[in-house]
Amino acid sequence: MSEFQPTERTQVKRLPKRGHYDSETVYGILDSAFVCHVGFCVEGQPYVIPTNYGRSGDTLYVHGSAASRMLRTLSGGVPVCVTVTHVDGLVLARSAFHHSVNYRSVVILGTARLVEEPAEKMEALRLFTEHVMKGRWDDVRLPTEQEMKATTVLAIPLEEVSAKVRTGGPVDDEADYSLPVWAGVLPLETVAKEPVPDAQRKNDRPLPDYLKNHTR
Repeated sequence: MSEFQPTERTQVKRLPKRGHYDSETVYGILDSAFVCHVGFCVEGQPYVIPTNYGRSGDTLYVHGSAASRMLRTLSGGVPVCVTVTHVDGLVLARSAFHHSVNYRSVVILGTARLVEEPAEKMEALRLFTEHVMKGRWDDVRLPTEQEMKATTVLAIPLEEVSAKVRTGGPVDDEADYSLPVWAGVLPLETVAKEPVPDAQRKNDRPLPDYLKNHTR
């Protein structure tokens, strides 16, 4: 899919020029983030839960303990809203009113599907691991049968999706440009630091190549 068809629920109405519906933008935002927020309602009470995820094509996977209320609820066909956001910079204007944030975000609406087929479930767990650290799956012990039973995996189709992006500097009122106030953007980014080995070191191999000079 090269384009997501905007719906009444996903069409960006506030500043529509910031809306994006192409898969390149949506997938780029999803693939470079670690955490999504999953929103759903139980008996009228809304919940928003942060969790990790993985993506394969037009499917987003989330997982967790089989005892998780979120996963048990969503596997019953409750409507779900999933969001992912990057904060790229603080936009400092000359007036308080026009301060903003540079960001990239995605909103996904739909219904989750319980993943029961063993091969798809194992592949989803591989995706989660590789999403956190590419190359890691081939280094670690794979899940046991008992661990698979203790883990629930849900698949959320990427069908009703939109992205919203803000870039650039502040946009002030014309009269404010003469004010003696610094204005501009403070860029923000997540940076990997020096890896810290586990204190229980017993059979460590040298630092893997994928951890050396790691960038996202």
